[in-house]
Amino acid sequence: MMKLVHLSHAELLQYVVRQLDLFFPDGLDADAHEVLRPHMDPALLRLGHCIDAVRMWRPGEFDHLHSSQYTIFLYYLANTVWKATGDRRLCAKLFGLNKALNGIDLFYEIELPPVFFIGHSVGIVFAKATYGNYLVIYQNSTVGKNHGVGPVLGDGVVMYPGTAIIGGCHVGDATVLSQGVSLISTDTPGHCTVYAGEGGAVVCKPSKRDVLADIFRL
Repeated sequence: MMKLVHLSHAELLQYVVRQLDLFFPDGLDADAHEVLRPHMDPALLRLGHCIDAVRMWRPGEFDHLHSSQYTIFLYYLANTVWKATGDRRLCAKLFGLNKALNGIDLFYEIELPPVFFIGHSVGIVFAKATYGNYLVIYQNSTVGKNHGVGPVLGDGVVMYPGTAIIGGCHVGDATVLSQGVSLISTDTPGHCTVYAGEGGAVVCKPSKRDVLADIFRL
């Protein structure tokens, strides 16, 4: 079982419940403690798999005061509870808590991969799309739909700050979006870095280095 740096498992559960009570004082989920309790360990198991894969994080340890780790934990908890119970109201509160604390729009129904890395959560928006494993995303980046069509991201996609992938894009494996680049209903061949070209066009060039190897224990 993963080590919690500051809190016991019971204390972490109580911490989440207290936050929910503070942000949503409607009294409608007085049983949140009991509803969440059986889903804490499955959510922490998913989180641990993700933490262990990230080079800059100490394997086997979760610090709830590390904002990126806590962002991922709240997503996994909401998603785990949703799939197990369908409790839309409580999951919406967990989603809202994550948005309020970390500035991220990551709905509980969205299926993120087993391993992903959030550099800085503020301003990140995730639409319902297809996400490959080893996703990397930084602040002020968006994955969105266009006319109801969401993108398909391959494995190892890296989105640097201020990037966007919108609409019917098929983004190949190991595609790196350089800062500020937007893909709108545009495909990439994979194993490339995408730059902004003239007149709003995008340019894909073979990547010079393996960014993923810097971030993940592959």
